[in-house]
Amino acid sequence: MLRFIYVIIMNLFRAPYIIPKMRRESEHPDRYSEEERYNLARHVIRLMKFSGKVHTKSYGAENLPKEGGYIMYPNHQGKYDALGIIHTHKLPCSIVMDKAKSNSILVKEFIDLIQGKRLEKDNVRQALTIINEVAKDVAEGKRYILFPEGGYEFNNKNHVAGFKAGSFKAAIKAKVPIVPVALIDSYKVFNSFHFGKITTQVHYLQPIPYSDYKDMKTNEIALLVQNRIQQVVDRSDI
Repeated sequence: MLRFIYVIIMNLFRAPYIIPKMRRESEHPDRYSEEERYNLARHVIRLMKFSGKVHTKSYGAENLPKEGGYIMYPNHQGKYDALGIIHTHKLPCSIVMDKAKSNSILVKEFIDLIQGKRLEKDNVRQALTIINEVAKDVAEGKRYILFPEGGYEFNNKNHVAGFKAGSFKAAIKAKVPIVPVALIDSYKVFNSFHFGKITTQVHYLQPIPYSDYKDMKTNEIALLVQNRIQQVVDRSDI
């Protein structure tokens, strides 16, 4: 948390320029392409990483589908998770985020810039609407980040919690590949008392094509993806 505050303070002098720019581009998607808006988001992340002394290593980018939409399902560790993925994911992608956490300064601008979806966790009807919207977008070629754990514990020490089966309904509806993503040491950036330089890892695992999971139940899919991520996270402790 202290690092998060430090990064914000170190970049305050940029705020009068960068925040209005983010808002302007997100409010005018007709004038700024998806690629332009995504590149701006990645630029802001680079600034935050530099001032926060954060380095992120990417593995398995060659596993990402070359064409069509897909949904990335990572383990969840903290505020830096999506930033680490966006930083290492060259093609534009979006995100599904808890609405309650999406409207603070800078977070709101990020979500709007990449046209993310805000999920109301306690509103079943709204959640179903979001799932259907994501499924439609992905079927049309978009790429999304969706955290199946639903939340995270502070300073979680790379612990992987149970994946929620309902998170995978969007992929099933869209009939698109599921990309498991293993995040390692991501919690150290903004959700721990770790100080000094930090190196986090983003592992893009082999996609699971629709043909491989179409006959499985959602809880079986959740366990499959969770176990694949867990194996990578466990190896990092060896």
